[in-house]
Amino acid sequence: MSPLSRPSRFRRIGLCVATGALAAVTAAAPALAADPHPVDHRGEAAASAPASDELSASALQREHEARQEAQTQNQAKPQAPKKTYKGRVIAKPYLLLRDKPTRSSRVVGSVKYGTVVKIFCKTTGDNVDGNNRWYLLTDGTWAWGSARYIENIGAAPRFC
Repeated sequence: MSPLSRPSRFRRIGLCVATGALAAVTAAAPALAADPHPVDHRGEAAASAPASDELSASALQREHEARQEAQTQNQAKPQAPKKTYKGRVIAKPYLLLRDKPTRSSRVVGSVKYGTVVKIFCKTTGDNVDGNNRWYLLTDGTWAWGSARYIENIGAAPRFC
């Protein structure tokens, strides 16, 4: 091979860089197109102190729906339904529901005194009269209610 027909060192390096970039984009494209709402999979240590943005009710609802859909697609045999948790609202005249487990977050609804509500999970949040637990309610809208004003019926809910 003559020196004139051989590609230069810089041309070979450029070709390698371009090939690597193309391979990276090609590998990432199916993952981005397949899941428009990526789910954050982390260990228990990270789940014990989540950021408030991770606890938005709509994000948890999307994550729950994605998991349910994946389970129904991958399910070979039927499983027993997950345990449902219930509680009774003891706030008079009503309990304000919020989009995050904080007292300063946006109010998205309310539940009347005495209403039995379905609870998806619990987490820690702002302190309300000495109680820092908040429940994610799944009745019609996914919203957070202070556990201070929800009396458990049966077992206490699991952590989110």
